[in-house]
Amino acid sequence: MSWRRARGPLQRLQRRSRELRAQVEALRAESAAAAPGQRRALSRRCMQLKTLVDENTNALHNLKKADEPAPVGNYNQRKEEEEKLLLKLSQQLQNLVLVLDQDNVTMNYAVDEEHQKGPQTEDENGEEDESEDEESSEEEDSEETDDEDEDKLLDDPNVKECIAVGNFNAQQEGDLTFTKGEVLLIHDKKADGWWVAENSKGERGLVPRTYLAVHNEDVDSQEQSGEHIEVVDETADGTEIKKRTDSHWSAVRRAMTENDTVEVLATIGAVPAGFRLSTLFQLLEGGNQFRASYFLQPELTPSQLAFKDLVWDSEKNTIYPRPTRVSLIVTLCSCKMIPLPGVSIQVLSRHVRLCLFDGNRMLSNIHTVRATWQPKNPQTWTFSPRVTGILPSLLDGDCFVRSNSLSSDIGLLFELGITYIRNSTGERGELSCGWAFLKLFTSDGMPVPSKMYELLLNGGTPYERGVEVDPSISRRAGSGVFHQLITLKKQPVLTVKLRSLSAQSKDILNLLPETLLGSMCYIHLLIFYRQILGDALLKDRISMQSTELICNPILATFPQLMDQPDLMDALRSAWADRERTLKRSEKRDREFLKSLFVLVYHDSVFPLLHSTFLPDYKWAEEESEASRWKVIADFLKKSRENDGALQYLLSSENTHKAFDISELAYDFLGEARENTPGV
Repeated sequence: MSWRRARGPLQRLQRRSRELRAQVEALRAESAAAAPGQRRALSRRCMQLKTLVDENTNALHNLKKADEPAPVGNYNQRKEEEEKLLLKLSQQLQNLVLVLDQDNVTMNYAVDEEHQKGPQTEDENGEEDESEDEESSEEEDSEETDDEDEDKLLDDPNVKECIAVGNFNAQQEGDLTFTKGEVLLIHDKKADGWWVAENSKGERGLVPRTYLAVHNEDVDSQEQSGEHIEVVDETADGTEIKKRTDSHWSAVRRAMTENDTVEVLATIGAVPAGFRLSTLFQLLEGGNQFRASYFLQPELTPSQLAFKDLVWDSEKNTIYPRPTRVSLIVTLCSCKMIPLPGVSIQVLSRHVRLCLFDGNRMLSNIHTVRATWQPKNPQTWTFSPRVTGILPSLLDGDCFVRSNSLSSDIGLLFELGITYIRNSTGERGELSCGWAFLKLFTSDGMPVPSKMYELLLNGGTPYERGVEVDPSISRRAGSGVFHQLITLKKQPVLTVKLRSLSAQSKDILNLLPETLLGSMCYIHLLIFYRQILGDALLKDRISMQSTELICNPILATFPQLMDQPDLMDALRSAWADRERTLKRSEKRDREFLKSLFVLVYHDSVFPLLHSTFLPDYKWAEEESEASRWKVIADFLKKSRENDGALQYLLSSENTHKAFDISELAYDFLGEARENTPGV
């Protein structure tokens, strides 16, 4: 009897990938020789095959070395190579879909145009059919030229409105679904053929260029005169007619206002041509998905029956440290030669926003560090200035970075930004002054060295290439080598330093969530929170199956501090004051320190979170920031004088917001993050 060792999960997945690769190669060969009538069916097969590839990719992300029945050499390297193969297959299928659909789209669009023109032409002249027959040969001769002209017009950056000439269903997260005949507002025409578009409902996403045609301006003129144009949409169920209404178009025009603002500022010379709306700020404003408060919550395993990055160590009576693929400290040093805005706008904040990025997706929370500058040298921004007392965390240029993403292209994205107010209109906004990307791994998978990096800034958005922050610098340059060197020195740059970790620093960082960016100055507070979280979820719960609310004010409210840095500073200040009074033996007692931290939290930031005297946190509003800090400083002083916050809470002079159960109750099922492949 012969025995054969059973295949492990990774080996089975590798075999499946090889089968998929063979199917992709066969489909590409078949598509190259396919007749026009076969392309629709091939396109459908292509999409089905892409779904199988994506499913295999998701299964790969969920694999763990511990799942293998026997040891596997170079496990992580094999897994990463497999991810590269699947990504390549997915991209090949994506490109093939575009090629296969292009002929169908062009043909359908021609039919639609004929459908729109036909009835009107027959009404005007009954003899049109005869003249059309005579001109058909001329149209065939010039068809190729017309297609080229149409493509050039479609790619024109000034053409903002396009009409969909086919139905498109979102294939992955970030795509925008649309139907034939729908008019889309184009915000960004990317070189890879996937454009950022917005529909009439204000929904944005990526759309394939091959599904679009230039919107006929004659239609606009008819719409303005009060006529409603019918667009025929042929669906599988028959023909559906959608009407464009005046209200629809007014919504589209309103959506154009924000982009027009940047163009106006550039036209009047208020900002350089390479400035854009801040990509990272828009993501922050879009919800909690990219906020530190979200990434601070525990992450669930794919089965959602346990916590992925929060595991209990019963021997040491605390949470296990979690080493990650990316674990480092990056220091923002300075920004030089940053173009100055014009006098027509007032700058409220200069700052850098950073996150983990793989060239396509944001893989972490977005962390913000505010820059300082001197009036005598406004083109230079600096960080972590030498100040007395506790440095505000918003100014701290030392940032920790953690991630377990397997992406081979992962790196740090830095976006320099300004928050401004326009003097003539009072309009507020945030612009990107340039961006830089620092890849964290070399082509052979090794971490990049820990050293100082001087990064040239790019203009445009992180999805654009070849855009200068200030094109006028290059235009003024001469042709000689000397002039080129001078020009290079005038280009805006960001200087950062990657720092290697000591053994102690690694131990500290490994107690944090697997994916998180933040300031080094409050890392000790995050670790207290994580330890208290571990106690509540893993040690003190009556049963691991219990999903009841947990009464714990710290767990219920601490993540809010990540989005209100002045309150985080208040907690840092209160803890530093208490820590100075401790004996050396007390500082070594982990359980004592944890219980003391709970008392300090209740006597400092917890009452402030619900005080009516504390204004809402507003970004880059000097008056609001000053009034908030005055309230915070006064409260901390009274709390120190009265040996706690109890007197303040019971005083009739102070008022608080109406009580809400969310102040005390921690719903870990509602707050925990679901496992997201690649993040």
